Amino acid sequence: MNCIIVVPCYNEAARLNPEAFRRFVGQMPDVQFVMVDDGSSDGTLDVLRGLERDDPAHFVAFRLARNSGKAEAVRQGMIRALEERPRMAGFWDADLATPLAAVSEFRDVLDRHPCVVLVAGARVRLLGRTIERQWLRHYLGRIFATAVSLVVGLPTYDTQCGAKLFRVEEGLGELFARPFCTRWIFDVELIARLVCRASGESSVPVEDRIYELPLTEWHDVTGSKLRPRDFIKAFVDLVRIGWRYRWSRRDAEPGVRPTADAVPASTADPAEDRRAA
Repeated sequence: MNCIIVVPCYNEAARLNPEAFRRFVGQMPDVQFVMVDDGSSDGTLDVLRGLERDDPAHFVAFRLARNSGKAEAVRQGMIRALEERPRMAGFWDADLATPLAAVSEFRDVLDRHPCVVLVAGARVRLLGRTIERQWLRHYLGRIFATAVSLVVGLPTYDTQCGAKLFRVEEGLGELFARPFCTRWIFDVELIARLVCRASGESSVPVEDRIYELPLTEWHDVTGSKLRPRDFIKAFVDLVRIGWRYRWSRRDAEPGVRPTADAVPASTADPAEDRRAA
């Protein structure tokens, strides 16, 4: 496949829209989805298996042996995606707060800007765009984004939007080789790893390697698992990231071979399903 997108899922049976995914691959047949069930306790795995069963060319479903958090679900999914050697690979939130129609815009950026390795969605409230976000989360997000900019040393606007697409190039797998040290803000840690990796590429400044794309449409979807107190956890994790990747220069080790330890959906142990529930 030309483009593979990882979709982390945890208890998404009620929110997942299989028909939206089916319609999308009908319009863009060179895109494949890797659907990762993060040890759900509802019927999520059955929904994902149904997509794979009906269209195995465009949907791959597998289950993590236990609930490990979004960061690990994305990491395992990206490892699986990169094994297929696509031209582009990324991840997308299962609730489709960012509509799948935006995928083509992300791909166009990578096609037009050969130096860019990461396109990240940015929820910028501009006239002529539909960005519907709870006011409290919006303003807390602006405070957090300012702190992120200071920690990673880049003028980032929105690291936490769940839509990102990478150009697959040599060494990209190193970004996902080790588990993230943070559970909530792995997106920031991912950018910190990219900054460390790009530090030796003097010919291409890291500012030119990351492109934040203002989204045309984004909606807060009912059922979000993010709670206000999680912002406190996020700031604690941000300090950990700053210490690990910038202030003490303990960046991700290069050359670590990524490995996947997920249980394929077709062979998942029913007993393990019951334990996760």
